[in-house]
Amino acid sequence: MSAQVELLEGTPVALGGLRGMEVVRTLPSKQRRTVGAWCFLDAYGPHDVNRSAGMQVGPHPHTGLQTVSWLVQGEILHRDSLGSRQEIRPGQLNLMTAGRGISHSEETPAVHSAVLQGVQLWVALPGSDRDVAPAFAHHADLPVLIDGGLTATVLMGEVAGAASPARCYTPLVGAEVTMAAGSVALLPLEPSFEYAILMLDGAASVGGVPASPGPLVYLGDGRSSLSLTAGPESRFMLLGGEPFGEKLVMWWNFVGRDHDEIVAAREEWAGTAAGGRFGEVRGYDGPSIPAPPMPITRLVPRGRVR
Repeated sequence: MSAQVELLEGTPVALGGLRGMEVVRTLPSKQRRTVGAWCFLDAYGPHDVNRSAGMQVGPHPHTGLQTVSWLVQGEILHRDSLGSRQEIRPGQLNLMTAGRGISHSEETPAVHSAVLQGVQLWVALPGSDRDVAPAFAHHADLPVLIDGGLTATVLMGEVAGAASPARCYTPLVGAEVTMAAGSVALLPLEPSFEYAILMLDGAASVGGVPASPGPLVYLGDGRSSLSLTAGPESRFMLLGGEPFGEKLVMWWNFVGRDHDEIVAAREEWAGTAAGGRFGEVRGYDGPSIPAPPMPITRLVPRGRVR
């Protein structure tokens, strides 16, 4: 078993630009770039969206990844260049596979709840599948595991026989776990996977490690189970997977393998008014997001640990 437990502190980021809604990013971090194939994790809220514009992220491109959208409170409207238009609510999964290229927008719909809270994650596609055709899937009915005071909704992969219908390209798991106040549970794990948890609400002891909202708690691999003890009523994300062995270049909204691949994707987005590999998002009332300038030095592929 990996003996070292790491606390990966998050970085505040304005989503969609300087005036955008604030999120806290814990992957990639200074210490660690991936957990399994999970390569990006933003947590946001709870935000009062009656006093703000809520989420307003204009059309932007992606390559080489899957986006995983999960809500705790509120609603988000997704549009993409395949023509998908799908509102998501708590307990539902929006899964977009970028593959060789897609663009999408996300926004708080006109009719919405007062509070927005959730997470946005990316899964890196392996080299053999990173150029697959783009796709979008909405899963409104996900498997739920109940064990005493613990309830786990499985977004991706499998937990204790509860298997999500969402398509995975590498062995991985993602679940939202809630625990009643004071409850104790033992959650079965896959020893070949590395795991991390992000506490969203409450506080708990996770494998003997105190966890509270904020940092991502990296737990390593080699665990066949995870002991859990809730303080108050608690909610956290469980993320895991086989350690991702490929080196990646992650820049802006692209996941690639070398500098030139990223440059080509950026140039195509910058030069695309409509059509091309990223297509066009229809129906969003606002401009597309321009790509930032490339760095002055070449991007270097990096492994799972920095």
